[in-house]
Amino acid sequence: MSERENLQNNFELLKNKYIGTGHSDITRREFANNMQRDMLASHMEHKSRLYYMSIAQNENMFRTRINMLNKMINPCGPLSSKKNKN
Repeated sequence: MSERENLQNNFELLKNKYIGTGHSDITRREFANNMQRDMLASHMEHKSRLYYMSIAQNENMFRTRINMLNKMINPCGPLSSKKNKN
């Protein structure tokens, strides 16, 4: 039983350490925001991806990076007027 408890404790520690992994009370919107932010951060960190995206958008790399940073503020758009259940 101690091995099972140890695995469960390690799993809980990882979930607390990495916010984007989610938990039982996370909403669909929060999970989508985390995924979008992770994707944008990954694109910004890898120069080759950023270079590729800037060429595709016909913009400067600096401008592409600024646009991605602005998207990270609210990646899934503003909340709709009607409430979402998930």
